Amino acid sequence: MVSVPDVLAIGRLGVDIYPLQDGVGLEEVSTFGKYLGGTAANVAVAAARHGHAPALVARVGDDPFGRYLLAELERLGVATDFVRTDPTLATPVTFCEIFPPDDFPLYFYREPKAPDMNITPDEIDETAAREARILWITTTGLSEEPSRSALHRALALRERRAHTIIDLDYRPMFWSDPADATAELEQVLGSVTIAIGNREECEVAVGESEPQRAADALLERGVEIAVVKQGPRGVLAKTRDEQVEVPTHAVNVINGLGAGDAFGGAFCHGMLEGWGLERTLRFANVAGAIVASRRECSTAMPTPDEVEQAIASVAS
Repeated sequence: MVSVPDVLAIGRLGVDIYPLQDGVGLEEVSTFGKYLGGTAANVAVAAARHGHAPALVARVGDDPFGRYLLAELERLGVATDFVRTDPTLATPVTFCEIFPPDDFPLYFYREPKAPDMNITPDEIDETAAREARILWITTTGLSEEPSRSALHRALALRERRAHTIIDLDYRPMFWSDPADATAELEQVLGSVTIAIGNREECEVAVGESEPQRAADALLERGVEIAVVKQGPRGVLAKTRDEQVEVPTHAVNVINGLGAGDAFGGAFCHGMLEGWGLERTLRFANVAGAIVASRRECSTAMPTPDEVEQAIASVAS
């Protein structure tokens, strides 16, 4: 039983079904790989790979895929104390197509509703939410009830302790209108200390896609660290006293879908280790690039040694 995890992540958990052939549509794919997936789950796995003790708040279906996910979380070092089995909803499955280097269409099978959107406020453990060294939530969790109320309860219990992180993670298929996501984010940005997102996600959150203006707008809403991913231009992070920008780390991209989650788990590692912003950002950026060079997401998360070796190879 884990009562106070290093990282408490709340949100999406499902099965990723990835093709083992690249450059063809699903209608032509003959073999697939099965992996644990979902943004919150992947971030938790990444944190575990860096030597920390994460826990996940989510739900799975009462089915073979749900049992697979519970076993895989435990195998990968993520505590499942707060993962419940939903009695009626099926475990979600996500298919992707792989067209390197920059086209990875996703197909979500989460109807009529995914179990992870059925998390209720009473499933948020008070001690874990308040005392975890990092609380990690996502915009997707705000898209539907009762998950939305569960996240609000977690933030209320947290009382804006460091580090309270929101992954802006805007997925248009989960919202009827971007304005709905904007309205929900307006209610929570003042309750978090760190916000992480790409330019498009920042535009949904604060109406700005230009990195400097987006970071400033997040800071104006009360965030202490604003992280803006700039694609080929690297990553920008700002506080009220500091600005850091790191370039991209060049790799041969196989599947870019897990890069953001690897970045998130590695960013948590830097925060937990007490690193400065520049070192944390550089480490997280390289971790994301490493996963982009691999096919899967959760099981592709690098160790600290792998990341440091990649950083050293560039420096030399």
